[in-house]
Amino acid sequence: MKKLALILSLLASCSVWAQGNIEAGKAKSQTCVACHGADGNSQLAMYPKLAGQHAKYIEKQLKDLKLGMSSNGKQGRYDPVMSGMAMPLSEQDMQDLAAYYASLPISSNSTPENVVAKGKSLYSAGDAERGLTACIACHGPRGNGTELSGFPKISGQHADYIKAQLEKFRDDKRANDMNEMMRDIAKKLTDDDIDTLSKYVGGLH
Repeated sequence: MKKLALILSLLASCSVWAQGNIEAGKAKSQTCVACHGADGNSQLAMYPKLAGQHAKYIEKQLKDLKLGMSSNGKQGRYDPVMSGMAMPLSEQDMQDLAAYYASLPISSNSTPENVVAKGKSLYSAGDAERGLTACIACHGPRGNGTELSGFPKISGQHADYIKAQLEKFRDDKRANDMNEMMRDIAKKLTDDDIDTLSKYVGGLH
């Protein structure tokens, strides 16, 4: 019984240790401000909003970006800017940054009226004739995703950033998705589909 209590105590300690520190993350985020904004809500649509994103997802992306640089793009996720930024980060740095950005509220966004009908159809139902899976299956009705499953929050995100990532998945220029799910889906999307979905998810929250 004492051994079991000790094991449970050690597991609890490991769990606490594995969590990032918000205040430490805030201090370490100063180099991120130029692209991602002082509050994690980038003013430049080509860069993602990090505010409100799931901590585990942010942490995974940072690890993948670092791996992308160290493997010359053969593994993980490679981005000429972010992979370089991720290189000097330790695992604790990544956990702290992830915890900090996850604690911040994402800024509001909206969906243009002209994409609501088609966007809702694609997002909620997909397209059976093309074998296109509905986005709602993984990202949820409000685009919030789930931390445990590793699916990111996409509601409120910049349309330009979402569009760029879908195109990268479609063209195999980004390959750090679980079980190649996003690549399989993106390959079935037309340019018009991508443009519509990118704009649609902005106002889901």
